[in-house]
Amino acid sequence: MRVVRIFHEEDVRYGLADESSVTLISDEPFAAWEPEGIVALPHAQLLAPTVPTKIVCVGLNYKAHAREMGYELPVEPVIFLKPPTSVVGHGAEIRIPDGHDVVDYEAELALVIGRRAHKVTPEQARTHVLGCTCANDVTSRVLQQRDGQWTRAKGFDTFCPLGPWVETDVDPRDTTLESYVNGELRQSTSTSDMIFDPYELVSFVSGVMTLLPGDVVLTGTPAGIGPLHRGDVVEIRIGGIGSLINRVV
Repeated sequence: MRVVRIFHEEDVRYGLADESSVTLISDEPFAAWEPEGIVALPHAQLLAPTVPTKIVCVGLNYKAHAREMGYELPVEPVIFLKPPTSVVGHGAEIRIPDGHDVVDYEAELALVIGRRAHKVTPEQARTHVLGCTCANDVTSRVLQQRDGQWTRAKGFDTFCPLGPWVETDVDPRDTTLESYVNGELRQSTSTSDMIFDPYELVSFVSGVMTLLPGDVVLTGTPAGIGPLHRGDVVEIRIGGIGSLINRVV
């Protein structure tokens, strides 16, 4: 099932999408809802599929990426936050900040929380996840190196594209993850190569902070990160989910 968030008739609505249409629903997908009409999918303006209270990110969760960054493999997940104001949807622009010439792409699988999660086990975490979507953890590598920590480098507006929808029927532990820049393949791996699997991550994070419906957990990026310049088009493609495409300005 694909859960979408769209702009329709001067209103923001949630719905369930198939290949050609969106069934509007009466409430958020985290609550009880009823169907309320159908919209043709090509006529639906897709927005970011969730409005999180927080975006919890995991660094260095693929062995090859840890090596390319020059870090030892972590013994427990390394987490940090991106602000909710960094979120944009499929088709939105990624804006390079004033005074900078380049930012980096980081393809990631994102988990969208469906039920309040507080100190859940990895087994329990499965029932607290609504589904998965594509994410791009856009980063100013210059600021990351200058600051020695990651908040400013990863926190600018538009630095967390999410979408195009939340897929509820994909196994996040074993699917393909790719990034393309201007049609050229840059990253390619399987999520089975994660150091900590997605449900372990949800469990770990929920032991630190309570995860609320709509919150997002980014699960790390594989090797192959690199620069984006103004005018580039970046695509994050995940098997069983689809493609998140954004232009850089």
